[in-house]
Amino acid sequence: MRLLYYADARSPIARSWVEYFTRAGHEVHWVSSYRAAPPDGLASFQIIPGAFSAGAGEPVEGQPSARARGLRMRLAARHWLGPLTVGAAVDGLRTVIHQVRPDLVHAMRIPVEGMVAAQAAGGQPLVISTWGNDFTLHAPASPAMSTLTRRAVAAASGLHTDCRRDLGLASRWGLRSDRPSIVLPGNGGVRREVFFPGGNTAAPIPHRLSAALADVPASAPIVVNPRGFRAYVRNDTFFRAIPRVLERIPGVIFACPAMAGDAQAERWIRQLRTGNSIRLLPPLDAAEMAALFRRAQVSVSPSTHDGTPNTLLEAMACGCFPIAGDLESVREWLVRGETGLIIDPADDEGLAWAILRALEDDGLRQTAARRNVEVIRQRADYPACMRQAETFYRQVVEVGPVL
Repeated sequence: MRLLYYADARSPIARSWVEYFTRAGHEVHWVSSYRAAPPDGLASFQIIPGAFSAGAGEPVEGQPSARARGLRMRLAARHWLGPLTVGAAVDGLRTVIHQVRPDLVHAMRIPVEGMVAAQAAGGQPLVISTWGNDFTLHAPASPAMSTLTRRAVAAASGLHTDCRRDLGLASRWGLRSDRPSIVLPGNGGVRREVFFPGGNTAAPIPHRLSAALADVPASAPIVVNPRGFRAYVRNDTFFRAIPRVLERIPGVIFACPAMAGDAQAERWIRQLRTGNSIRLLPPLDAAEMAALFRRAQVSVSPSTHDGTPNTLLEAMACGCFPIAGDLESVREWLVRGETGLIIDPADDEGLAWAILRALEDDGLRQTAARRNVEVIRQRADYPACMRQAETFYRQVVEVGPVL
């Protein structure tokens, strides 16, 4: 197939998805909504900025960010002013589509890539992916966001979501009942050759991570917060829970990737007087994250909006016990009290209790690890999921564009 993507080429989620199709021998063209270096194997690569992306852009998963207040202000600006920038990108994308004449256009994320592609695709079949909180956070945030979301979903020839919840919500936002749809992890699935269980001896710990944890005793329990700073992740809850945990288990280490140098995190550490128990780490690559998940006992995600976080699946694949905010999408993967613990993301006392329960109950963690590894094998294996995506593409092409 000749495929054209409109997606943020900085994103490891998008790159993981696109990589499969380039390696499978399809002709892949990529239009990026942000400035980025193109991956190998593309037939062409261009940049057409979306909302505010002509500048430095916004934080991508796995990259450090400003404090939460700044993120919320930027998010509000995106919701109210971002829709005004959609029209500027439509003509450029329409021109590329006319030149490439793809069998299928895939816009990865509704705001703003899906909004632009819905107007630019013309008579080409269009797949739109929802990313995490497109329906729950972004779509209702302003009248313009709601209108453009409805137009994008109504124009979709097929819809890819990363959770069943969003598939249910899609019909409320205008998805036609006769359009193909599929539920798969946003990045295409977990690469189990990288994310696998086994504890400290499963694979060598990468040097950078090993150096960051060099003074941590092998017996010390580690709790990892892999989410970095996002407007919808309650890191304030996470940091407030830490002293409660340390009061009962003084030796716990809290590892925080993508928070190194963040002023808000450093301020919290000073206020909480937690000493050397909190480690603010730089962004970690996949091998480093996998090694950290294997070394840690618990992974925490106190999110108020999410689809299926990739870090949740990766932690599960490594046998790291998950604790996550109480969201319908998260409950699609975790059995409360058995394969993970689900908490109110605003309740620091409840989060501390969950961390302590997980750390003190070896049997719970071991049973959850076995079950979660099997869940990932059955439902989130990267090659298996991407073969399903390839079949889905062919279904969309066969059904054709929305007329």
